[in-house]
Amino acid sequence: MSNFKIYSTGIVAIALSLATGCTPTTPHDDNISEVPPAQSVQTTESPSPSASPTTSPTTSPTTSPTTSPTTSGQNSLSSSDRQFINAAAQGGLAEVQLGQLASQRGASDAVKQYGQRMVQDHTLVNNQLKQLATQKGVTLPTTIGTKNQQVKQRLSKLSGAKFDRQYLNHMLQDHEKDVSAFQTEAEQGQDPDVKAFAGQTLPILKEHLQQVRSLVNPGNSTSTPTPTSTPTTTP
Repeated sequence: MSNFKIYSTGIVAIALSLATGCTPTTPHDDNISEVPPAQSVQTTESPSPSASPTTSPTTSPTTSPTTSPTTSGQNSLSSSDRQFINAAAQGGLAEVQLGQLASQRGASDAVKQYGQRMVQDHTLVNNQLKQLATQKGVTLPTTIGTKNQQVKQRLSKLSGAKFDRQYLNHMLQDHEKDVSAFQTEAEQGQDPDVKAFAGQTLPILKEHLQQVRSLVNPGNSTSTPTPTSTPTTTP
């Protein structure tokens, strides 16, 4: 019986030692398994909200600046500037054609020379106006218009002193209108390039007006009999 008690107590001791040896392993496993997954889940989910703001600012600014310069870069002239350009183009073509007619059918040398100057000066002005029109995207008229065409037809039927009077009177009235129109555009025009063109052409038109006035004032009496009027005044 004493040996049985000793054997049983040894078994109990071994069982207790095994129980105490297994217990510390369980808390270490719990601490290792619980801590890392909680930290890994939080770190992986945090960058997801930062992705959405990065996409929105990149798309919005790229679309807005591309559309704004295209609309602002388009050259849109006002109605008054367009009317001025079209009227100047028709008037310039008419000055050249009527000047050619004056150099051919004029009776006095003064009228012929004035017609030649109209051809030279207004040809240069017309070329400058063409360059301006192409820059602004405006298609200029290729005809002189109905009113100018009627004047040309009327003058083409005249000759001699009658032609000189009618041509000079028309040049006087036409250049008075041109000077007024170009001066108004140079002061009140909206487009800076069109205003600059009007301001540069205005002195030439004023010279044309002064020259035709000097021809018309004595010209109504001297254009018909140029040789007769000048000798009578000298003695």
